[in-house]
Amino acid sequence: MTDVSERVSVVVPTRNNERTIAACLASVRAQDYADVELVVVDNHSSDATQQIARKYADRLEIAGPERSAQRNVGIEVATGTWIIWLDSDMILPPQAVSAAVATAHETGAAGVALPERTVGQGFWTACRALERECYLDQPGLHNPRLLKRDYLRKDGGFDPAMSGPEDADLRLRMRQRGDQIALAPVVIDHDEGRLTLRDIWTKRYYYGLSIPALQDEHDGAVSGQGRALLTAYVDNRRRLARRPVHAVGMVVMRGMEAAGYLAGARAGRRRR
Repeated sequence: MTDVSERVSVVVPTRNNERTIAACLASVRAQDYADVELVVVDNHSSDATQQIARKYADRLEIAGPERSAQRNVGIEVATGTWIIWLDSDMILPPQAVSAAVATAHETGAAGVALPERTVGQGFWTACRALERECYLDQPGLHNPRLLKRDYLRKDGGFDPAMSGPEDADLRLRMRQRGDQIALAPVVIDHDEGRLTLRDIWTKRYYYGLSIPALQDEHDGAVSGQGRALLTAYVDNRRRLARRPVHAVGMVVMRGMEAAGYLAGARAGRRRR
């Protein structure tokens, strides 16, 4: 039996995600790791999210106002040595937690990333899935998802001024200190449903509101991320060439996302 000192607390922030949360939480409960604690932090959902969460969670907290603050609440109430955070539209394979902890021990890394693939329906979702495939062999683009709780608390957790770029902010802080981030040999599913261009624009505009906070903390972070993305696409040009229609759609989608980020960043800068 796993020692309690090696307990893993999975923190899931959520709000009005009744479509996906049951599958997410059930995947946490299906882990082959011996000691997993499930903490759900709900931001005052008005649908059935809380009722579903109560069926699975060891602890349900009600808190907001945004994902970063919710994660920080989850980290504070968690009892595990390790923390994994998930969005409520993600599904873990059964070996994900054990593989992540084993990777941390084997590599000595401070953080472990769990690469993602997009699942869902429709043309734009297929374009997103192709995009994510380009990142699987690019370690520098993966944000950590498993860290020790004490590390997160000492580091201040997630920046509540950011909603969207907070994972990149954590990765950049870790790299500035020289802390290693390793990749676990698993891939988790990110259920994005049926994406539309309107969905894509709206989400990126919202995330863009936090870009000024990220830029203030990490000079050159946005341009550096852009260069890393372009490198990933060049490295995966043969993969893209095999799916030319979706590759063109991906270019259109990424262009719209860039415009959304820019519009959101301008609005965010005016608010500061």
